[in-house]
Amino acid sequence: MKKYILFIVFPLISISLKAQGNAQEQINHTLDAWHKAAAEANYKNYFDAMTDDAVFIGTDATENWNKTAFQAFAKPYFDKGKAWNFTSLERHIYFSTDKKTAWFDELLDTQMKICRGSGVLELSNGIWKIKHYVLSMTIPNDKTNEVVKIKAPIEEVLITDLKNKKK
Repeated sequence: MKKYILFIVFPLISISLKAQGNAQEQINHTLDAWHKAAAEANYKNYFDAMTDDAVFIGTDATENWNKTAFQAFAKPYFDKGKAWNFTSLERHIYFSTDKKTAWFDELLDTQMKICRGSGVLELSNGIWKIKHYVLSMTIPNDKTNEVVKIKAPIEEVLITDLKNKKK
């Protein structure tokens, strides 16, 4: 009896792992193609990889855009034929229980040196699309004080404005 249970259970586990592997490959392809579209200034492919309600959060504290606002911001860069060039150095992908949502983090080689991207993808009609993306610059821990000195004058004003908006 135990042999028969293993005969049934093992293939099911194998199929589940294969499906997850395929999803991981699809997500890697989606993200790599998305970064490539930016490097090639392919506006259509870049924004088609995002859901209609996607959010993009950039490195500047004021950069929190819905897809339409991000398209307006990015269009001049794409129109000049030069957007940005990010290449994944390392990526980790995680899945929801129903395998319809995935989140990831990645280290990127960029013109800003190493950056971190993280986000959420959604499976819709068999296609993985980017729903939320956060880009951040990495700062070596021993250089944090130097970076804070540079950004403090700009961000103190923003901090005050944001605190006043909460009141």
